[in-house]
Amino acid sequence: MMLKVKDVSVSLGGTEILEKISFEVKKGEYVGIVGENGSGKSTLIKTILKQCPLKSGEVRFYDSLIKIGYLPQQNRDKNFPASNFEIVLSGCINGIKNKPFFTKADKEKAISNMERLGIEGLKNKSFDFLSGGEKQRVLLARAMCASEDMLILDEPVTGLDPIVTESMYEAIKKLNEEKHVTVLMVSHDIPAAAKYCTKILHIGKTVRFFGTSKEYLESEIGIHFTGRCCEHV
Repeated sequence: MMLKVKDVSVSLGGTEILEKISFEVKKGEYVGIVGENGSGKSTLIKTILKQCPLKSGEVRFYDSLIKIGYLPQQNRDKNFPASNFEIVLSGCINGIKNKPFFTKADKEKAISNMERLGIEGLKNKSFDFLSGGEKQRVLLARAMCASEDMLILDEPVTGLDPIVTESMYEAIKKLNEEKHVTVLMVSHDIPAAAKYCTKILHIGKTVRFFGTSKEYLESEIGIHFTGRCCEHV
């Protein structure tokens, strides 16, 4: 077990956003967090990351030394006056501790993650001149440098065209399957989440479903939100 969320409730501005949310995540799982707009998906992620205060409940990581790579929602206005390699390498910053510089191992890790995502050719280019899909791959590579234990991704494909979106989903799935990276991904694209994730957490203030993607596709709520009939699953 990596993560346990038990009876978590969160209020913002006097309004209860989440109510008694409970679920567990095991190592190597790929959990899609889905739900309608305003259902509290991003709030849940921020609560897990301790960016939102708990009203009640518990968020517990079983390994106190676990490292998390975080890819927040895409901000089109964000500028990075640096090369893509420098941005990816910055993901290693929490590991340098008392060292004054990034090590050779840090730099090799950054290059390896860029190669894994097919962006090694962008190494020396400026982030500001990349396409939306290229930027997301650079930021994903940076998150991977921060941790290969767990990645938390908040709407990683928002605003990308269908071909680039498919490519991003495939890249994330490959990381999960080949590197056994545990992934929590918030997505508004419920059919895609059901296709790529191993488990689905569907919330709407409370937990409406938590289980395997197959079980979700066969459930009443899954059929409703994906438009698929269980007899075709």
